[in-house]
Amino acid sequence: MLESVSNNLERFIRKEGEITSFLIYPLLGIVVYEVFMRYAFNAPTSWGFEATTFLYGLHYMFGLAYTDVYDGHVRVDIFTALTSKKTQAFIKVMTNLAFFMPVMIFMTLWSAKFAYVSTLGLEVNSTSWAPHIWPIKILMALCFFFLLLQGIANLIKDINSLKQ
Repeated sequence: MLESVSNNLERFIRKEGEITSFLIYPLLGIVVYEVFMRYAFNAPTSWGFEATTFLYGLHYMFGLAYTDVYDGHVRVDIFTALTSKKTQAFIKVMTNLAFFMPVMIFMTLWSAKFAYVSTLGLEVNSTSWAPHIWPIKILMALCFFFLLLQGIANLIKDINSLKQ
C-alpha cells in the first residue's frame, strides 16, 4: 500500500520535472533576444533581465524535487558508504525525519504564507517593469510542496528497505 503511494508520488514528480524542463526554451529565447537587442541595436529591454531571473528561478525550483527522484543531490556519504545497506537506510530514515521533514514542512508553510499575503496584495516588483510577482511566489510554494512530497516518497522507500 505505502509502496504504491511512494511510486505514484515519484511518477508525479517525474512528470512534473519533465514538463517544467521546457521552461529552458522561453528562458533561452529571452536571453537571445536580450543579447541581440543590446548588442545589435544598442536597445536593451527593461524586462529581459527580470524575466530571465524569474524563469531561471522557477526552472531551478521545479528541478529540486525532480533531482531528488533520481538521487541527484550532493551529499557527503564518506562514512555511510562503508556501512551495510540496512544501516544506510536507517541513517536515511533518521536524517529524513530529523532534518529534511521539519525543514521542508516549515519551508512549505512559510512560502505558502508569503504567497498568500503576496496574492492578497497583488504584489508587484519594485522595478521599472513592475511585473506581478505573486504568481511566482505561488509557484515557489508549490515547488517546496513538491519537494516535501518527494521526501515523503523517499521516506517510504527507505522504511520499506529497512523491512527487507
